[in-house]
Amino acid sequence: MARHLSKDFRPVPGPLAQRAWETLLEIRARGPLVHNITNHVVMNLTANALLTLGASPVMAHAEEEVEEMASVSAALVLNLGTLSPAWVRAMQLAAGAANRKGIPIVLDPVGAGATAYRTRTALELLERFRPSILRANASEVLSLVGSGQGKGVDSGDDPEAALSAALRLNESCGCVVCISGAVDLVSGPSGILRIPVGHPMMGRVTGMGCTATALCGAFAAVDPDPAAAAASAMSVMGVAGSLAAERAAGPGSFVVHFLDALHRLTLGDLSSRLPEGN
Repeated sequence: MARHLSKDFRPVPGPLAQRAWETLLEIRARGPLVHNITNHVVMNLTANALLTLGASPVMAHAEEEVEEMASVSAALVLNLGTLSPAWVRAMQLAAGAANRKGIPIVLDPVGAGATAYRTRTALELLERFRPSILRANASEVLSLVGSGQGKGVDSGDDPEAALSAALRLNESCGCVVCISGAVDLVSGPSGILRIPVGHPMMGRVTGMGCTATALCGAFAAVDPDPAAAAASAMSVMGVAGSLAAERAAGPGSFVVHFLDALHRLTLGDLSSRLPEGN
């Protein structure tokens, strides 16, 4: 079941568009297996987004199989959207297997700060398993350091307000922090990168943040630099979203056009829509 990536793959350094494109080509060529322990609401959308991108998704949650599945995957995505004790145990088992195999983990602490259970679970996964990437909204990031103004699973904070919290998490947990918003932020060892691409329509469709997390998993599966993987994933996500919004009549048709945009994305699309210098 595992897909073996080419041993000679080296992400191309340089502008963000070029690196995102080269990594996307590798995903399309190799179809890395991305193991998702995610929520009921978004499974269909995130699986289709990964397939459309070129990755191979699997949604396996049973405690009896998650260690085996994680061990043969190229990346593990943990999403706290619809928590239960059994799923938390499955996440812990899968994360332990991924750690033993050196497989990158992407954590989405959906709704952290809304309840003590969600916040505690997110912190336990962060501290115990040290994911490569934490992908969250600003309120979720702030909640992990003791503040934040979330409304359920939605953010009430601006990404820029969460920068100091992201830096604290970089240091304490050793993970890259990717904060989604009108301008996405990626905080890693080399500093902070801002990605001002996307469209407000993306906020009107449930599961788009979770889809961004899944895409981070696909990019981390082939790019060994977690910060570059997160930046590439958010760039591809934002450009596809902006393309889709131009063709959609509303949120319903947006989803169809978004998947089509991921499938048809070109280097020209990335270069024309990402700011110069990135």
